[in-house]
Amino acid sequence: MMKKDTPNVIAPPPLIFLSGLLLGGIIAWFQPFPILPKTISIVLGVLLIVAGIGAIVMIWKQMHAAKTNIEPWKPTTKILDTGFYGYSRNPIYVAMIFIYLGASCLFNSIWFLPFLPLCLLTIHFGVILREEKYLEGKFGEDYLNYKSKVRRWI
Repeated sequence: MMKKDTPNVIAPPPLIFLSGLLLGGIIAWFQPFPILPKTISIVLGVLLIVAGIGAIVMIWKQMHAAKTNIEPWKPTTKILDTGFYGYSRNPIYVAMIFIYLGASCLFNSIWFLPFLPLCLLTIHFGVILREEKYLEGKFGEDYLNYKSKVRRWI
């Protein structure tokens, strides 16, 4: 039997983060709990979301230029070690945290925050560890060298 050339993640990472936002949003709908003054929450929320989306766009362009897939359910064809990948092995997930925190600020509710650690645990065990095992198996020493030089998060 031929092994599938993907890390076999448990779910698309954007859906994992979205699930936390939805759960927090449901609670916030019924029990509002603002955490910041309105103007600050809007400005900070927009800045964090724009920064996160901007980073993802730049990373997507880098991956597209390198002819490798951004989606973790598709084969990886190359290890990137420059740009954002020179600072973090998971810059897209860092960017998604920025977007998540931005949405929390924009909706100005504390109820989004308790779900972020649950999202991060799911990302860690259901996505990142699977990706790392896949990349070690596929790229061997090249990936291990990269892994020894660049942190998982930041």
